[in-house]
Amino acid sequence: MAENKRKVGHPFAENPKRSPVTIRLTADDYSRLKEYSERHSKTMTQVIMEGIELVYAKG
Repeated sequence: MAENKRKVGHPFAENPKRSPVTIRLTADDYSRLKEYSERHSKTMTQVIMEGIELVYAKG
């Protein structure tokens, strides 16, 4: 049976994230990041990405 089989899974992203970055935080910085992300219902990655955008916008 040579039918067209539908592929399972989600579609590929237009701009995939392929560059992992690791940072080290003090216990206080980690706690602040976690608290902020929970209070604003965001992931820690989303908060960090917003910070990057703010710094980039400053020039």
